[in-house]
Amino acid sequence: MADSAEPRSVSSFMDPFKSVLVDYLMPESCYDQFFLNFNLLDVPCLKIVLSKGLGIGIILGSVLVKLPQILKLMAAKSAEGLSFKSVLLELLAITGTMAYSIANGFPFSSWGEALFLMLQTVTIGFLIQKYGGRSGSGVLFVLLYFSLLLLLLSPVTPMAAVTSMQAFNMPAIIIGRLIQAATNFQNGHTGQLSAVSVFLLFAGSLARIFTSVQETGDTLMALTYVISSTCNGIIAMQVLYYWKRSPQTKQKKKKKRE
Repeated sequence: MADSAEPRSVSSFMDPFKSVLVDYLMPESCYDQFFLNFNLLDVPCLKIVLSKGLGIGIILGSVLVKLPQILKLMAAKSAEGLSFKSVLLELLAITGTMAYSIANGFPFSSWGEALFLMLQTVTIGFLIQKYGGRSGSGVLFVLLYFSLLLLLLSPVTPMAAVTSMQAFNMPAIIIGRLIQAATNFQNGHTGQLSAVSVFLLFAGSLARIFTSVQETGDTLMALTYVISSTCNGIIAMQVLYYWKRSPQTKQKKKKKRE
């Protein structure tokens, strides 16, 4: 009687890392294509891995993306050149994206940076109030924001309300960035605006266009990031244009004219 042959399991040198790769970067079918079949040019799988990788990179970068801005404000003990209205509108847009993504069950890799950007933006809003001599208003702003956030993320909040807020993101982003751009133009410099934070936000929003299309397939999300990238690009161009200008140089020129 012939011995029944058992199917031989196929192994790969990447097997020790399989669980991590499958959990965070690719479905198991793509793992098989790459590391068992050695089909490294599988286009659908490449898109998935690129999207997941970009998403994780954006989230990791978002942990520190606004830290240069926060440190610059704290070092100067001044918020000159920063518009609190612009920060409020940006915070509204970030919160809308986060709430909309959670309500729709989108993967964390497609929106996770919103959580960290929200925390840092709230901090910047508080510092603007504090260095403007309104510390009490800054504390009230933080308390009111987190109260509203808890209400928005509550299961009793209608999905239609969350969707409407996400749709409002586009005009909020446009108006907020235009306010900041107008402030820069009026001042003739970008004040305490951090160039590092501005360029990182611009790069992140560009990458999010691709990841939104790939991971969520949600047109509203993708369009929001297209608008965000355009507006962030305007601020980035202003930072370059006013690169050598500051409040101090403007004051020196004013004194010379006098």
